[in-house]
Amino acid sequence: MTDLVVVGSLNMDLVARVAQLPTRGETILGREFIMLPGGKGANQAVAAAKLGAAVLMIGRVGVDDFGRNLRASLAQAGVLTTHVQSDAQATTGVAIISVEDGGQNTIIVVPGANACLTPADVDRAAG
Repeated sequence: MTDLVVVGSLNMDLVARVAQLPTRGETILGREFIMLPGGKGANQAVAAAKLGAAVLMIGRVGVDDFGRNLRASLAQAGVLTTHVQSDAQATTGVAIISVEDGGQNTIIVVPGANACLTPADVDRAAG
């Protein structure tokens, strides 16, 4: 039995902490780098599962380490991942995030397999 179905993005967030954001064409040094599971859809699914809901995630990841890590992260949070498809033609989505000391950020999202999600994927999950 599922309380909630989330259809949405799954991204690996690549986060660099910097003193200040670079200007166009500038190269700067970062202080810290972390990789975090993310994506608006995945974040919602994990939050709902942590609040006790039985959650099913519908989405796509690539057949790569990021995809495997995202699927494992969802499962660890208690999210059902049977309808997170592995796409052999696309890489897992990533978000490249720079965060400066003052809290401002810049984000580049490369959708990857997220952009390959189709209405048929949702229909299959609805069974």
